Amino acid sequence: MKNKFLRYTFLLLGFTLFFSCDEGFDELNTNEVDPTAIDPAFILNNAVIGLSFSGGGPLLYDIGIVQHIISPNSGVITGANFNQDNRNATEDMWIDYYRSVIKHTRDLIAQVQDQPERSNLMHMARIIQAYAFMVLTDTYGDIPYFDGGKGFTDQVVFPAYDAQENIYSDIIQELQSAVAGLSASGSTEASEVLYGGDIDKWKRLGNSLALRAGMRMSKVNPGQAQQVVAAAFQAGTMQSNEDNFVIRHDNNYQNGFGATLNGTEANNFYLVAAFVDYLKDNDDPRLGAIAVRYVGATSGPEQTAARASIDPSVQIGMPMGNDNNSAVTAAANAGLASFYDFSQADRTRVVKVSAPMYLATYAQTQLLLAEAANRGWISGDAATFYNNGVRAHMEQMADYDAASTIDGTAIDDYLAAHPYDSGNALEQINTQYWVASFLNGPEAFANFRRSGYPELAPNPFPSQDLTSEPFIRRLTYPSSEIGVNTDNVNAAISRMGPDILDTRVWWDVQ
Repeated sequence: MKNKFLRYTFLLLGFTLFFSCDEGFDELNTNEVDPTAIDPAFILNNAVIGLSFSGGGPLLYDIGIVQHIISPNSGVITGANFNQDNRNATEDMWIDYYRSVIKHTRDLIAQVQDQPERSNLMHMARIIQAYAFMVLTDTYGDIPYFDGGKGFTDQVVFPAYDAQENIYSDIIQELQSAVAGLSASGSTEASEVLYGGDIDKWKRLGNSLALRAGMRMSKVNPGQAQQVVAAAFQAGTMQSNEDNFVIRHDNNYQNGFGATLNGTEANNFYLVAAFVDYLKDNDDPRLGAIAVRYVGATSGPEQTAARASIDPSVQIGMPMGNDNNSAVTAAANAGLASFYDFSQADRTRVVKVSAPMYLATYAQTQLLLAEAANRGWISGDAATFYNNGVRAHMEQMADYDAASTIDGTAIDDYLAAHPYDSGNALEQINTQYWVASFLNGPEAFANFRRSGYPELAPNPFPSQDLTSEPFIRRLTYPSSEIGVNTDNVNAAISRMGPDILDTRVWWDVQ
C-alpha cells in the first residue's frame, strides 16, 4: 500500500512538474532581442547606400571612356584603357544595382503600398528605383524593367527585357507621380539617410532626375524632351548644394573608388592628359583641388607624401592609348622619371576611402537648365544657370576635403575669364558638365554620348572589340544573363543590336 501511495505521489509530482515547465514555455523560448520584422525605412537606407559605385566597372569603363582616369595596366583592370570587352567588369553595375538597390526598393514598395501612413516612404523608394533603372538602361540599353528585380517579391526568375524607349517613358512617369505623391502632411520618415525625411528635398531630387531624363531625349525625341524638362523646371529642381544627391562614407563603409585606389590599385590609375590639359589650359582652380603628382617617382613605393605636389602648374596627365610598356615611353617623352610620375586623383582628398560620392548635383542640374534655356525650352537666363553650375561644382570640392576648398575669389576670377558664350553654348555647357561629373562615371559617360561634348580624341589603342564606332557606346550584358536568361537576352539583342561595346542605345543618336 505504501509503495502504491508513493507511485501515485511521484506520478502526481511528475504531472505537476510537466505542466509547470510547460507554463511560460513560449515566453522562455522567444528571443526578445532578435527582431522579427524591420522598419521599411531601413530597407530604403539599404537601397540608398547600395547606389554607391563599386571600384569595378564604373572605374574601369565609364571614367576611362570619358578620359578622366585611366590605367596602362591590363589583366583584371582591362576595360576602357584598351577598348576591350571585359565581362568580369561590365557586369559590375548590373549585379550591384539589381541585387543591392532594386531588390530592396521592390521589397519596400510591396510592403508599404497598402499602408497610406507610409506613402511618403513608398514614393521615396520609387524615386530611388527610377534613378537606379535610369543608370542601368543608360549603361546597357534594353534591360529587365517591368519584371526587373521581381525575383524576390514575385518569383520572376526569367525577367523579360524592355525596350529603352518604353523604360524611359515609365521612369519619367514614376518620377512625376512619386513627386506628386510626396506630402509634407504625411509621415516624416526622419530615419532615412539621404535627406532625413525632408519632403521638399525629395521633391527637388525627383524633379531634377526628371530634368535629367528629359534632357537625355534631346536628340531622339526633342518634343517630349521639352515637355518633360519644362514640367520638371516648373515643379522645382535643386536649389543649392544642400540638395545634392550624395552618398556618405567613412572608414567602415568605404567609397568604392577610394577603397580600390588606396588599395591594390593605388599605383595603377592616372588622370588623363585631355582632362588635366583642359583644366590647366583654362587656369581652372579645380585642378589643384583634384590632382596630385608624386614628382620624380620611379615606382609605386616612391609615391610618398614627401614627393606629393598639388601645385596645378606641375600636373601632367597620362596620354590615352598606352599599355605599361608604351607608358614608359610616354613618360620619357613628357620628361618624367617614369609613368608613376604622372598625375593622379588625390587619394588623400577626392578619392580617400571616406570621400562622398555624388550621384546628382545642383551643379549638374543648373548646367542642364542652362542648356534648356539656351534651347528655348524654359524661361530664365542661360548665363545665370551656367554661372551657378560652375560655381556650385567648385564650391562642392570642399566637401571632399578641406584641402580641396576653392577660394571664392578664385571662382569669381574663373567665371570672369570664362563667361557664358551663347554662340558656343552647347559645347561650353556640356564640357563644364564633363568636369562637374568628375568621379560620377555613369553620368559623365551618358551625357558625353548624349551631347557629343567634350570633343575628345578617341583612345588610339588598337582594339578588335570596336567594329564601327571610335568610342564605346554601352557596356555588354553579364555572361550569367546570357547563359541563364537566354531567350529574353536574345529578344533584346534582336531589337537593340549586337551585344557589343559599340552598339548605341535608343537615345544615343548621331
